[in-house]
Amino acid sequence: MYRLVIEDHFDAAHCLRGYKGPCARIHGHTWKVEVCLEGKELDKVGILVDFKIIKQVLKKILDEFDHRLINKEVVYFKKVNPTAENLSKYVYEKLNLLFPAMLEPGIRWVRVWESPVAYCEYEN
Repeated sequence: MYRLVIEDHFDAAHCLRGYKGPCARIHGHTWKVEVCLEGKELDKVGILVDFKIIKQVLKKILDEFDHRLINKEVVYFKKVNPTAENLSKYVYEKLNLLFPAMLEPGIRWVRVWESPVAYCEYEN
């Protein structure tokens, strides 16, 4: 099994609805996002998926968040709390839409770091 891991980041603000504490107020993070793709079959060149393609797809997804107030400016998160958990699932599901059946089994996991010492990992 081959696994490719790509990372990127974005800067955005959010606030946690229903949270009892300071994170209920608007605050920002430099969010780091890591994506792991996996598969068994390489192409004729010996590549699972070109890193360049994965980076482009991930950047397209993360551009939805960059320099935004996630709660107000990203439609999905107007109703869903923009926690690291929900962000990781959202990115995972978007990647699965953009890489349909390209890899088998496909997207392994997505990690969303909200600080240098704390992340959430989502895998299905």
